[in-house]
Formats: sequence, C-alpha cells, structure tokens
Amino acid sequence: MSPVVESEEHKDLRAAVAALGRRYGRAYLTRTVAEGRHPTELWAEAGKLGYLGVNLPQAYGGGGGGVAELSIVLEELGAAGAPLLMLVVSPAICGTVIARFGTEEQKRTWLPGLADGSRTMAFGITEPDAGSNSHRITTTARRDGGGDWLLTGRKVFISGVDIADAVLIVGRTEDARTGRLKPCLFIVPPDADGFQRRPIDMELNAAEKQFELVLEDVRLPAGALVGDEDAGLLQLFAGLNPERIMTAAFAIGMGRYALGRALEYARERSVWKTPIGAHQAIAHPLAQAHIDLELARLMMQKAAHLYDAGDDVGAGEAANMAKYAAGEACVRAVDQAVHTLGGNGLTREFGLASLITAARVARIAPVSREMILNYVSHQSLGLPKSY
Repeated sequence: MSPVVESEEHKDLRAAVAALGRRYGRAYLTRTVAEGRHPTELWAEAGKLGYLGVNLPQAYGGGGGGVAELSIVLEELGAAGAPLLMLVVSPAICGTVIARFGTEEQKRTWLPGLADGSRTMAFGITEPDAGSNSHRITTTARRDGGGDWLLTGRKVFISGVDIADAVLIVGRTEDARTGRLKPCLFIVPPDADGFQRRPIDMELNAAEKQFELVLEDVRLPAGALVGDEDAGLLQLFAGLNPERIMTAAFAIGMGRYALGRALEYARERSVWKTPIGAHQAIAHPLAQAHIDLELARLMMQKAAHLYDAGDDVGAGEAANMAKYAAGEACVRAVDQAVHTLGGNGLTREFGLASLITAARVARIAPVSREMILNYVSHQSLGLPKSY
C-alpha cells in the first residue's frame, strides 16, 4: 500500500471540522457533563453541516464517503476537546451495518436520520458473562411460529440508550440444520414491551451514559432482523471493524488535545529563566508522544482505507492494530501532559485530570489490548491460541 497522503478534500474536511470543534471546545463539553445532559447543540450542528453522515450513502442523505472521512470528523472534534462518542456507535457501527446489509425499508427508515443526526441508534453486544468472547453471547432470538421474533438476554455497558431511537442488538439464532447458535442483528425499539434499562454508575466524566439492558421475550417483527439470517460473523464484523477504527480516532483526538495543552504550558511556563519546554526532560517526552500519535494515525488511516476499499480481512488486522496503537499513544500523551503541568495538571482550570480516566477507555473498549495482542499473535503471526 502506498503511503497515506491526504487529499485536498480530506484536508478541507479536517479544517472545517476543527473550526467547528474550536467554537464549542472543552469548556462546552465539561459544562454539558456537569449539567448531566448530552452535547445536543454540537451534535445538531455537526449533523446540519453533514459531518455525522459523511460515511453514509448519498442516496439516503449521507456524504457518500467512508470510515476514513468519519474518522477525520471524530479525531478533529476530539483534538478540539469536544469529541462525540456516539459518532462511534450511531453512524459508524449501526449506519454502516444497515447501509451494507439492511433492507431497502430499513435504509429508508434509518439512514437519513442517522446522517443528519435527527435519529440516533445505540449498539448492544457486550454481556455480563461473555466479555470479549462473542461466541458466548447468550442473548437469543427465536421465532414464535407466526413470523415474529422473541428476543431474550442481557447486555451491559451500552452507550447512549437514553437518547437512542433504537438499539442494534447482537443476538443469536439457532441453525435448524446443526443446532448451533449464530450471531444475528436486530433493530430493537427501547419502548418495546420487555425491554428494560438500568444506568450503570461510572467514575467517568462523559456525556454519554452507560446502561445495562434486560430483554425478556421482546417481540420483534420479521423486519427487525438486519441482513441475512445465515451471514453470521460477516455482518457482525462489518460493524466491529469501523468501531475499532473510530475508537482509534477518538483516542488520537484526545491525545492531541492533551498534548496541545501541554505544549502551550511548556512554552509559557518559566521557572529558571527559560520556559520549561526548553529542557529535554520536558521536551523529549512530549516529542515522543507526538510521534506515537502520528504513527497511530497512519495505521488508523490504513485501516480506514482498507475497510472502505472492501478488504474486510485486511481491515480487521489493521483496525485492531490501529486501536491498540492509538490507545497506548493516548494514555502516554495524557499522562505526559499532566506530568508537564505538575500540580496544575490536576486542576479543573486546565481540564486534563479528567482525561486520565477517559484515556483508559481506549485501552479497554471495545476490545482490550490483551485481546488485540491475542488476535495479532495467532492471526498475523500464526502462533497457537491460548484459549
């Protein structure tokens, strides 16, 4: 693959989104979190300008681009201190899956709203007892004999259910020939009978709340099934690979924001006659953080390019690597930024301390760095599995 060189269109998109992000900034996001609400103003304006749906087909109100364009949007908003986590979920995962595998009716119903931000969709895969092992998912769907589906199970750490018009739930159906369970995707309205949600108390300063879901024989029409009942993992990873790429964008944006704050401080703060940024003990770690973030971005761009080109296998490897590299780079950048500011790095005035917890999310979700190392060791390197 040739080196990634951004097109003029991508540069223009990056600049325009960065300008929008600066108009809102970290102070806006901090205020919305403190008030216990969502960043609806930023979400609405980003949708009006066409940024939320840049990856969705033009025929359904989107920009006709791909994950590459959407990752630019999330990265630049994050670099301005105002990332939108639901970008990972609603247009990237749910929008992509529906655009690739949904029926014509599902596309007409959901894609225009996901593109302009007037509708939002959450994504439910994680379960209390399954963790990273998607083969242990116990949420099951069975036919009632009349064409409807009955969905039963539990989900945890599901983002944004309180603002979602529907949740794209990963369940499993039984193969009549083998008796084995295979993954399937269902669009589930949150007001359906048998659908219960409970907020999870998180020590994380974020506008997007996390929920546990309980589904007890939730009745769904046949049209709630997205895609082919027999497609299984293909459809699932059509959403999970963009999720990893967008998580990388989220982490890179956060790392860039923290690094930018540290650089401002290091240029201005003087202790012994010169700015502290003149000292290599401060300058070199910040330079290393910048290098790490740039390298992670290159892998993210490669992953997005492969995915948008239709190379699901190559994109799977690259997306995992990008997510790993970006998560590590983000944590190091945030840590070094706080350390550069010293005591000021722990004050509300400078707004970096809350990122210490937030940065760890990129190491943990949507898949842990250990599971990515497992994937690379046996998929890329051909080593035997330990599990």
